[in-house]
Order: sequence, then C-alpha cells, then structure tokens
Amino acid sequence: GEAKPLKIGIFQDLAERLNEDEKVSKTQLRAALRQYTSSWRYLHGVKPGAVRVDLDGNPCGELEEEHVEHAKATLAESKAKVQARRKEQAQKAREEGKAKAKPAAKKPQQPRRANKPKVQKESKPVETRALNADEITIGNAVNVNMGKGNMAATIVEVNKDDVRVQLANGLQMVVKAEHLRA
Repeated sequence: GEAKPLKIGIFQDLAERLNEDEKVSKTQLRAALRQYTSSWRYLHGVKPGAVRVDLDGNPCGELEEEHVEHAKATLAESKAKVQARRKEQAQKAREEGKAKAKPAAKKPQQPRRANKPKVQKESKPVETRALNADEITIGNAVNVNMGKGNMAATIVEVNKDDVRVQLANGLQMVVKAEHLRA
C-alpha cells in the first residue's frame, strides 16, 4: 500500500519504546527514519488532505501545506539527480563502447608454456575456540570465521553484538561477535 505520513516527533516515541532494546541505537534509529522518509514511496504519499499516523497507526493531524510543498520539491530534486546520474552513466558507457570498438594493434603471441601439475598442500585445520566476552576488546588480534576458513583480523570497534574488524589486507567489516575466534 501507500506509505502514510508519520507524526511529527515520532523519533521520540520510537526512542522511548526501544530504549530497553540494546540492539538499536538512537543513531541507527535516526538513520532508518531519514532513509524511510526520504524514499520516493513515502514522498509520493505526502499529499494534501493526507493524515499523519503515530506508531500504532492512529490518525494524529492533517498535513500542512508547507510540508506537502517540501515533499514535492524533495521528490522532484531526487528524481532529477537520479536522471542526471543515469544520463552520465549512459554517456560513459557510450564512450567506453566507442573506445572498445577500435581494435588495438595485435602483438605477436608467444607460444604457451605447459602448466606444471599443482601439488596440493596437506594442511591440518588450526584449532580455534570461541572468544569470551572479556576478550572482545579494541586492538585485540582475532580470527574471523568466514566460509571455508578463518582470516586474521584486528578488532577496531565494538558495538553491542556487532564487532568491526580490520582484516590483514586492510578491509574493514562488521561481523557478529559469535564469528570471532581466538
């Protein structure tokens, strides 16, 4: 269905309801609300005569004209940005297509060398154990359980159940604490 305009001050209501929940911070809540209220679906629903709703879906006041105008302007601006970005990407794709169409001068190919048969190394899996809560501290060297094996990493940030780690190659990622190993 169509998204209904939210009550002014709904952030405080949400924060009060979720203050017991340790998994959701106010920053995450604010970001989620901003993303939702700037979506095209929400902005389309902001029309004259539309009624705002609270957390329980109860009506709580009609939209003011200035809010409707702001939503229209925001929607038009957002659509214009997307259209400009698409036009730019299409232009780049066209230029790349023209560049690829011109064949490069052929280099004389060298004969291929025969591949040596690969010798598989027999590596025994390293025994690891789950981390204790007191071992999850910033700067601690850990292993991250990923797919086929573990990868060495360093803890950069701890946020409730989520832990941001930096892998040996410099990549930072957020993982659940249960995927960390000693």
